[in-house]
Amino acid sequence: MSDGSNSIRIEELDAAPPAPERPQVGRERDYLTGFLETRPTVQPADAPGGDLYEAVIAALKEIYDPEIPVNIYELGLVYGVDIVDSHATVTMTLTTPNCPVAESMPGEVELRVGAVPGIGSAEVNLVWDPPWDPQKMSDEAKLELGML
Repeated sequence: MSDGSNSIRIEELDAAPPAPERPQVGRERDYLTGFLETRPTVQPADAPGGDLYEAVIAALKEIYDPEIPVNIYELGLVYGVDIVDSHATVTMTLTTPNCPVAESMPGEVELRVGAVPGIGSAEVNLVWDPPWDPQKMSDEAKLELGML
């Protein structure tokens, strides 16, 4: 509706009052899924040192790079593990983008982590930044490979 000026007037008809905001105690706001949507933060048992987190790490330590006799965790290929509710997200890289297992390794990680009791689903975020280098290996891996 115009009153002859250069401005436009917008009227809200039959607009419902805004919903009251839910308490945010112990929850982190996720603005991508909506203003009032929230998602739980990592629970203490799922945090580093927690039983579920440690079980996921143990599963990762059972996955070996086929060309290097060291597991992917000790190689330093795993950059992070986040567990929210029963969903695990593993952020990892490979030794090189041309790694022969570039297509199969993320799927294997998802399967192994998803099979951990208490984990309902798993996903892998494969990243290339920062790039992997031998300095990311644990001392155990370096010792195994004769680098110490």
